[in-house]
Amino acid sequence: MRPAPTILHLDMDAFYASAEQAAKPSLRGKAVVVGGLGPRGVVATASYEARRLGVHSAMPTAQARRLAPNAAYLVPRFSLYRSVSDQVMELLGRLSPLVEPLSLDEAFVDLEAGGTADDTASARATGEGLRAAIRAVTGLSGSVGLAGSKMLAKIASEEAKPDGLLVIEPGTERELLAPMSVRILPGVGPATGDHLRRAGMTTVHDLAEAGEAELVRLVGKAHGHGLHRMALGLDDRPVVAERDAKSVSVEDTFDVDLHDRVRVRAEVERLAVRCVERLRAADRSGRTVVLKVRRYDFSTLTRSETLRGPTDDPTVVREAAGRLLESVDTTGGVRLLGVGVTGLADYTQEDLFAQAADARELAQRAEEHGAAAGEGGEEEAAPEPGADSAEQLAARRWPAGHDVRHEEHGHGWVQGSGIGRVTVRFEEPWSAPGRALTFRVDDPRLRPADPLPLVREPADYSSWPASLPKSRSDAGSAASSGGGESSP
Repeated sequence: MRPAPTILHLDMDAFYASAEQAAKPSLRGKAVVVGGLGPRGVVATASYEARRLGVHSAMPTAQARRLAPNAAYLVPRFSLYRSVSDQVMELLGRLSPLVEPLSLDEAFVDLEAGGTADDTASARATGEGLRAAIRAVTGLSGSVGLAGSKMLAKIASEEAKPDGLLVIEPGTERELLAPMSVRILPGVGPATGDHLRRAGMTTVHDLAEAGEAELVRLVGKAHGHGLHRMALGLDDRPVVAERDAKSVSVEDTFDVDLHDRVRVRAEVERLAVRCVERLRAADRSGRTVVLKVRRYDFSTLTRSETLRGPTDDPTVVREAAGRLLESVDTTGGVRLLGVGVTGLADYTQEDLFAQAADARELAQRAEEHGAAAGEGGEEEAAPEPGADSAEQLAARRWPAGHDVRHEEHGHGWVQGSGIGRVTVRFEEPWSAPGRALTFRVDDPRLRPADPLPLVREPADYSSWPASLPKSRSDAGSAASSGGGESSP
């Protein structure tokens, strides 16, 4: 534990939904839900307006629609979220060389390592300066927690939501944690929380009073020891700048179970290519290909194949995933497919013999597929029952919430599609709420577009954070002149 609250935790507020509201003036102040929109879709993020109606992350979208039927339901735009995340992480990197991203919208920062703060006043001023910089550059809000440890900084940012800042002074940890639910502690999920509740422990104070021996008896040696330390507010984990990903994967849940083996194979190959695209974007390669299949009865099967060496070749990954699929019975129907790569490395080991074998196998498969197609005629390509309808294809081409451009009306976003029509609301992040117009889904004047920046002319923060107080004397003079105040 540090003697000063120099570990900062930033958590952007309802990130995906807030970004969509910032991009779409007509949705500001309204309930917005971002996630999968099909019958099996799941909520990724809900705006605070939607949360007040009972909608939350990981909830089935169908349930969210019952709770908030008038909310705007949008398909995620990850290119926009990554762009905004890059802006935020760039600001964090100016505060310290030790920045530990946890996701697109969340990170720890070691302010002491960057010389940005060494006491409560300078840490508080840095946190407020960061919040102001994020709002000026991205137009979004983030909540900041400051403490002497990572665990407490994360708890502080959660308590500060939305759009706030909370400092936990070293020495006050136990008093702050005591009345909180045991679920606030890292690693205490629903099952562990329920187990502790049955033992009469519902608050952090209960855990601290129970003692280490009792917690070890209840939840095991390793977990019990760590749980007791956390209940006392103790956490010595450092901020780690590089968090190596252990795997890269993609998966899709299908609105209708897939029964056609040819369709299943095609989906696996498509996912394999997407997986390699992510792998290459991270400048990584991998040695083990993993296939995930969730069947009609919710049983989930996982198969893996370890290659001769790390690869980022889409053909190699696609063929390996295809071979793994051959060992899985999909006759009852498939509701989810996933392809991943593990055993990541920073290089690719070329194997000429393996590549030659892959090429021969590809040629053989192409020949077999051609022969089968010749024997089966048109029946081989016939769609299965439940295959994508024209409406489903239109929804894929024009996802709700995604950007479009019309030759006459300019930039807009898809408000919805159906019955051969697509409705577009024409507005930009910096404009007034725009009007909605409806077009045929095949209108040649309408095409997909890239997201616009959320702020038209971001403030110049090129010299930031040079103006922030970095020492006790600097922070004191800033406070005496009216600066450095924060919201609780």
